[in-house]
Amino acid sequence: MEPQRSNRARPVSELLPDVGRAAFRKFGFVQHAIVSRWAEIVGERYARVSMPESIRFPQGQRAEGVLSLLVGGAHAPMMQHIAPEIIERVNRFFGYAAVARIAIRQGEIKRVAKTAPPPSLAPLTEAMGDSLRGIADPELKAVLESLAAGVAANDKNLKLGRID
Repeated sequence: MEPQRSNRARPVSELLPDVGRAAFRKFGFVQHAIVSRWAEIVGERYARVSMPESIRFPQGQRAEGVLSLLVGGAHAPMMQHIAPEIIERVNRFFGYAAVARIAIRQGEIKRVAKTAPPPSLAPLTEAMGDSLRGIADPELKAVLESLAAGVAANDKNLKLGRID
């Protein structure tokens, strides 16, 4: 028996996690945060010369996986030497023994340049800055600050009668 279909409008937020989850699982990532937070996990020094490619788990398991790293040039021996420390840090990030070993592949690390926010964004008000001060996650805090600045700039444009 097929599941019953609903003709209701679904919010985009309801659809996107499935799309992202399918794409990351296809490439071996259970959690995309390991890619976006790699510098926090292993430290800035090692993040400059390495990048996670995938995590492959044994059939039917979500533990004791193999983390595949792309490492730039002559840094591979150093990364192999500190592999136990990287495994410990990744497992601490996940909260369980997700990775048992590391597979290192030498190659070119391509970094995406971080872009500065558009100059049209207004600085945060003091009250808004105070409300965001208690957020511990730096990635979430940056996103919320950017959102708040965008809303403030939009409000300013509406008051001036401009529509972009």
